[in-house]
Amino acid sequence: MALVRVAAAQLDVVVGDLEGNLARIVEAYSRAEDAGCDLVAFPELALTGYPPEDLLLRPAFVAQAAEALGKLAARTGATAAVVGYPDAGHDLSNAAAVCARGKVHGVYRKRLLPNYAVFDERRYFTPGSADGPLFVVGGVRVAVSVCEDAWSPGGPLTAQAAGGAELAVNISASPFHAGRQREREAMLSTRAADAGVPLVYVNLVGGQDELVFDGSSMVFDEWGRLVARAAAFKEDLLVVDLDVNPGYRHRLLDPRGRATGAPLPSVAVSEARPHDRSAPGRIAAAPGPVAEVYEALVLGTRDYARKNGFERVVLGLSGGVDSALVAAVAVDALGPEAVVGVLMPSRFTSEASITDASALASNLGIETITLPIEAAHAALLEILDSPFEGGDPGVAGENVQARVRGILLMALSNRFGWLVLTTGNKSEMATGYATLYGDMAGGFAVLKDVPKTLVYALVEERNARAGRDVVPRAIVEKPPSAELRPDQRDDDSLPAYPVLDPILERYVEGDRSVAEIEAEGFDAAVVRRVAGLVDMNEYKRRQAPPGVRVSPKAFGKDRRLPITNRWPG
Repeated sequence: MALVRVAAAQLDVVVGDLEGNLARIVEAYSRAEDAGCDLVAFPELALTGYPPEDLLLRPAFVAQAAEALGKLAARTGATAAVVGYPDAGHDLSNAAAVCARGKVHGVYRKRLLPNYAVFDERRYFTPGSADGPLFVVGGVRVAVSVCEDAWSPGGPLTAQAAGGAELAVNISASPFHAGRQREREAMLSTRAADAGVPLVYVNLVGGQDELVFDGSSMVFDEWGRLVARAAAFKEDLLVVDLDVNPGYRHRLLDPRGRATGAPLPSVAVSEARPHDRSAPGRIAAAPGPVAEVYEALVLGTRDYARKNGFERVVLGLSGGVDSALVAAVAVDALGPEAVVGVLMPSRFTSEASITDASALASNLGIETITLPIEAAHAALLEILDSPFEGGDPGVAGENVQARVRGILLMALSNRFGWLVLTTGNKSEMATGYATLYGDMAGGFAVLKDVPKTLVYALVEERNARAGRDVVPRAIVEKPPSAELRPDQRDDDSLPAYPVLDPILERYVEGDRSVAEIEAEGFDAAVVRRVAGLVDMNEYKRRQAPPGVRVSPKAFGKDRRLPITNRWPG
């Protein structure tokens, strides 16, 4: 039996910031070294950030990433570092380098390249062709793999165990969606048990455009039991002592991981050294189903603003539940001093909405600006009176109000350099119940992937955290309304959200046909109407700002449908 001390360093890196990412990696490496670790693992493509997308098409970028790897290797001592980077060999690979004692001892190239959902790795990388080598660290034969390589039954991890691995290290950049952490834990537990080796899994953390990486790095023993788990949604260095039995012993008891393959070549990296068993590992609490979505929204908003250089954000405060949730997320992400709420009442805005918005702002401690839009709205309707032939402007007139508000928010953004946060939710984006160049105007759509029914659950989560109604009950309990005409309610134009959202989930996220959804018992006329609204508003969504992805299929990188499309669904 060998005792090895391993660390999973989940970091929040920035795509393209090679020097900054290197500094972050070196700092974490120093802490692992000070903790006496035999090995520390960093996330997939940690040196470049993930996903680097078409930066990989620039040879200078790839060359500078290689230079950064050389600098890291030169800094290493007895602690082995496993770090992700793009490797330019005979072709470009998504690779993991093993560094120690001042040099790179070997490279593993990712074999299974995902090309689904938000992933486009086959656009950039060629798959690796070898499962090895194994790296002998602290007297233990260590297999290295990259993200997807550990996801498939019978994949590289199984082959590595069959080739003599006694410990597996998987470096990953696995994006968050609701329930993903629990899926990963179940899957990785199974892989460790099937291979019959302990498994160290390190995940990226942080926001990158629409994506959020939740961290939640984990360590499993050879039976698939969870030994340690890092914090979710923040940087963490998870250090744990592992008892690594000779591979054959476990396989005699559980033959799933028998070493039936040819032995993989091995590379000596470091000698065994004594440990005092002072790092038994810790299992951080995993947030619940609603709490994890809230944390993802906060992290995604914080990183999008900060990584793109915005010091303050601005949003319209309508007195409705969506803008209330966006304001609360922004405050938790950036602090109340960095958030500005703008009240823009028209003649259709109720006094209750103004009161509720003001109370919310007071509870959150944010600055407010009031810019009445009645004069601008009236002036624009007067200009349009001739082409509208003096008739009722209808929806076009209503949407002028939203566009006036968009103009004012963008003017503040232009003048002060603030980032405009839009407040529309996924239900509205799906059905087109949002005004192009109006309430869709802005730089970041916090709730773009959050259906309306979940908005209410998230508000209750935020209030529960505070132990009081930070979002006033009046906001939560009032019927949703855009307040663009007298006595307007959302359900005048849309099915009630508890009816609408399940249909949208099936049609948008589940790719179910209209007939399949009808067969589940939903009203046929409602299903056809909802599907029609989704399809006809694809052009709007193409022009929407990016927003945090929290579902298995978000509008944006996930869902790529043609705008011109006559398939009836």
